[in-house]
Amino acid sequence: MSAVEAHAQSAQYVDFWNEILVPKFIKYKYILVDGLTHHSEAIFPSLPVKEGDRVLDIGCGFGDTAIKLAQRVGPSGEVVGLDCCEAFLEYGRKDAANLGLRNVSFVNGDALLDHFEPVYDFVFARFGTMFFANPVAGLRNMRKALKPGGMMTHIVWRTRDDNPWLSMAKEIVLQFLPLPGEDALTCGPGPFSMADEAMVAKMMEIAGYSDITFRRVDAPVLVGKTVEDAVNFQLAIGPAGEAFREAGKHAEAKRAQIEAALAEAISSQKKEADGIVMNSSSWVISGKNPGAAGEEAATGLHLQL
Repeated sequence: MSAVEAHAQSAQYVDFWNEILVPKFIKYKYILVDGLTHHSEAIFPSLPVKEGDRVLDIGCGFGDTAIKLAQRVGPSGEVVGLDCCEAFLEYGRKDAANLGLRNVSFVNGDALLDHFEPVYDFVFARFGTMFFANPVAGLRNMRKALKPGGMMTHIVWRTRDDNPWLSMAKEIVLQFLPLPGEDALTCGPGPFSMADEAMVAKMMEIAGYSDITFRRVDAPVLVGKTVEDAVNFQLAIGPAGEAFREAGKHAEAKRAQIEAALAEAISSQKKEADGIVMNSSSWVISGKNPGAAGEEAATGLHLQL
């Protein structure tokens, strides 16, 4: 994919997020924030972030991770939360203000296209890098925001089989509806686009990172407060939601059957105090910006490919 094509594709994804997904994410914020927190909480204590650091949070969404990072770096540090959806950022700004945090700001931008200066000690992304139109270019751009020796950590979903909370509902929906076509509107490559460890390790290497590590995190995720809530969530967001949306009137005609099948499957899942939870699994991937030498290595690898 050329730079021009990648820019056009990224702009299309950004428009899709803002026009289609933002209202749905806001509606189910209580599921998305509480559910995904298990994965970031599992690794936050081990993140290489200290008081006084400057941190960039890519795809910060509603701002919960940026706020946690701001509390970690303290008043002498600084956190910038970047996201392509202004509506999400408003939640972060309000929450930060309510907490009296003055060391965190929220900026509307595109991590693939924005120009970053190498001023950050740490760059973080939770479930955002899977949606880059050009993953290597996006990862490289994130590295350019790092000081020499700075670290980047991003969290991505592992395989479909390891994430039934996303895959099971789609399998059920596809018993009633066709697969979305190649021209389907989408928010990016998809939640499982970085599931392959070897492939992503090579992407990181080409993007210029050294000391690349993978850590597996298995955690339950909230999928709804009730069975009905979980069914509605699955048909609004994620792979099942995409298949349902793309099928249009055909999907609506079969809504009752699909909802009944999903309800039956979800009813068998584990129930906790907050609601229904399902298994999920992620990769926590880290890499270092080696500095000038890394730039040369990354350029060489890019040219060879």
